[in-house]
Amino acid sequence: MSSAISVRHLTKDFRIGIRGLKLRAVDDVSLEIPRGQVFGLLGPNGCGKSTTLKIVLGLVSATAGEISILGEPSATSAARRRTGFLPEAPYFHKFLSGRELVRYCAQLSGVPDSDVDAAVEDALGLAAMTEAANRPIGTYSKGMLQRIGFAQAVVHDPELVILDEPTAGVDPVGSAAIGRMIHAMRDKGKTVVLCSHLLGQVEQVCDRVAIMDRGKLVLEGAVDDVLARRDRHVMTIEAMTPAARAAAESALAEHGAKVTSVTHPRRSLEDLFRELVTGSRDA
Repeated sequence: MSSAISVRHLTKDFRIGIRGLKLRAVDDVSLEIPRGQVFGLLGPNGCGKSTTLKIVLGLVSATAGEISILGEPSATSAARRRTGFLPEAPYFHKFLSGRELVRYCAQLSGVPDSDVDAAVEDALGLAAMTEAANRPIGTYSKGMLQRIGFAQAVVHDPELVILDEPTAGVDPVGSAAIGRMIHAMRDKGKTVVLCSHLLGQVEQVCDRVAIMDRGKLVLEGAVDDVLARRDRHVMTIEAMTPAARAAAESALAEHGAKVTSVTHPRRSLEDLFRELVTGSRDA
């Protein structure tokens, strides 16, 4: 089975200033995102992660490299029909109601007329916005705007959903609700790509993560694997006595203690992030 997203040797240069100096925003990034998982793309401001997502979506052209979405070239309409997207700072017409916005997006996304009503109600239900769906968007809180944005991103039942900072400016209750929506999408077999600065949430909801710094990919892997401290071990011991606590492992049996398991302790994703990145270009 092909990957949900395949990025091969992606490079993006921007020309800046009147002299046209070259800024390399993405530097030879290669990445495979498996289907059916929640994938976190992390990095400091200016590291290239949002540029990478925009290139994947066809919103920005690449300087070099190849990208495919669900086995299709990323720039094709076939790939875009199977993708949902919530940008970091979405703008929705404030005079529309939430239901009108989601219906409009369903029609833009090619949902058949006979299926639009059911698709809209399913998306509103998934986003927990059914009760507020008839209110004007201009009356929504930040958390409600993000949730209605989530609904418009999934109304056409895409196989791949890309969320750029979906919890930006959202309180902890709203952030937890968005986390539940992401898990619900994964339970339905969808692939979710999450770009976020809330590392605690990423650690809780993601199956795999990648960290970028200064345009380069510095780490990628399963969350449990990248957070495990392989250089350290934790022993779980039954019947620990004061004498056994002071003794070395070789002496534990003599004191009646039993080692029942040896595991690898985990660092937090925030600690790993700080170890790997050197800071943004803005700093």
